[in-house]
Amino acid sequence: MKKGIFQRVALFSCLVSALFAVIATSVYAVRKSRSATASAQSRSLPIYSVETTEKKIAISFDCAWGVDYTDKLLDIMEKNDIKCTFFAVQFWVEKYPEYAEKIVDAGHELGTHSRTHSYMSTLSETEIRDELKTSADAIEKATGQRTNLFRAPYGDYDNLLIDTAKAMGFYTVQWDVDSLDWKNLSATEIAMRVINGAKSGSIILCHNNGLHTADALPMIFSTLKNRGYEFVPIGELIYKDGYIIDNNGRQKRV
Repeated sequence: MKKGIFQRVALFSCLVSALFAVIATSVYAVRKSRSATASAQSRSLPIYSVETTEKKIAISFDCAWGVDYTDKLLDIMEKNDIKCTFFAVQFWVEKYPEYAEKIVDAGHELGTHSRTHSYMSTLSETEIRDELKTSADAIEKATGQRTNLFRAPYGDYDNLLIDTAKAMGFYTVQWDVDSLDWKNLSATEIAMRVINGAKSGSIILCHNNGLHTADALPMIFSTLKNRGYEFVPIGELIYKDGYIIDNNGRQKRV
């Protein structure tokens, strides 16, 4: 008799313990979810893409090393009536000022890609300001135009970088379609990555010195144009005011 009572008490204790364990796990999960949401909401993000009802996309080229294929890129874009955005490092602009001028004269945008192409999340606010100011000054000296577009080297950023750039009047631009052209993929592989990844409001990342980038452009342009997309410079794609950036880096009208 006593043995049966003890068994029932033991079973009841196990059930109670299990119930408390479930409750504790649920509470922890809710708190963790709320913490993650709060953390994401407090994080400063660059613009990865733009929410728009128009079928507009932007293609961009980072310039840090060489100009071997830049003339070919410009020729192909002229033939396809495409305007795009280049992001150039200060030492590139200073080494190739004629190309900085050529890009702007052809109707394309030229934004800053920093002064030294460093990991900017490791820099102080003073160092960040120096990177942005001197690189923008170099672009203005070479082209006569002041830029307000910035792309962080390596896509590396933190709150301090994004907030400092914003305070200086820069729009920090990331990407949502990576061509991976820097890996020396074939022209077809590059084109298919871009074609399959692009959607309205997409920002495409390429490099001016990618080995097969120029050869991929005709397929990219013809296919996406046939799908109804219009290529515009990033400065025409993004919103300059009255916007928010959601947790995925998508810029939206408010």
